[in-house]
Amino acid sequence: MAGGSDAVESTTLSCAKCGKPAHLQCPKCVELKLPREGAAFCSQDCFKVSWSSHKSVHSKSISSSAPVNPGEQNAASQNDGWLYCLRKGNARSHELPHFDWTGQLRPYPISKRRPIPNQIDQPDWALDGIPKIEPNSDLQYHVEIKAPDQIEKMRETCRIARDVLDAAARVIRPGITTDEIDAVVHEVTISAGGYPSPLNYNFFPKSCCTSVNEVICHGIPDARKLEDGDIVNVDVSVYYKGVHADLNETFFVGNVDESSQRLVQCTYECLEKAIAAVKPGVRFREIGEIINRHASMRNRIVVMVLEISSIVHQIFLIMREIRQLG
Repeated sequence: MAGGSDAVESTTLSCAKCGKPAHLQCPKCVELKLPREGAAFCSQDCFKVSWSSHKSVHSKSISSSAPVNPGEQNAASQNDGWLYCLRKGNARSHELPHFDWTGQLRPYPISKRRPIPNQIDQPDWALDGIPKIEPNSDLQYHVEIKAPDQIEKMRETCRIARDVLDAAARVIRPGITTDEIDAVVHEVTISAGGYPSPLNYNFFPKSCCTSVNEVICHGIPDARKLEDGDIVNVDVSVYYKGVHADLNETFFVGNVDESSQRLVQCTYECLEKAIAAVKPGVRFREIGEIINRHASMRNRIVVMVLEISSIVHQIFLIMREIRQLG
């Protein structure tokens, strides 16, 4: 660990593992001139415990081998895995897919599917991409009141998912690719003994969703580097002990314009107002009405109605637990 002249200012940075004041920094991060945020540690012990997940931020080969322009053929060979994703995850191509684009963003090639250790418990879609239990489950039509042991598993899994999302947040900056964010999510998830739920779910090729700028949700991590002024939503889901945890946040990349700041602030306010209304007896539709009403007052109707799906899902999980407690 770097110390002395390379020591991290304890008044400005916290340990990436435990949150205590940090006095040391990962020497590899110093060598690569990576930002100190997320690379600071309070002790050798915290550094050693975090190494299996922290080392994933050192990978520079992904961004250096990625294409400069999505319209140009990828310089990497097919064996390197950098190909465009087609047919809802079922196919790959060297060519940029045709679409009637409405914004500035374009898809970039994606890397190979990341492996899962054999000892990790996997959901039923992990191997062939097809969910078996979910389509015919009674839980599609009614809310199950969870038993105490199920709720405890949910809490444990949610804590893992929170740690995973926090790890992803620490590496977000201009110049990093969303594929590198996905690598962090993947490594931290399996290090905790979990399975990244999105991976191969209906052939989704990655371990999290990264939705940049005008992408509403469920964006596929790829070789595009984040740019100063972008906003990116990272959606994390973890499968652990037979249950799933699902959460997401939208992050600013560098200096973000006022319009984007207002959008993210309004989204957060919608979430807070919806959570405040959650209690036994409240209908699900009332949650949506609260969100839509506040968004409308901020002149964000179209954007917010499209973006609240993940928020409503979070509220649904909260209400399900409150019904048990009530």
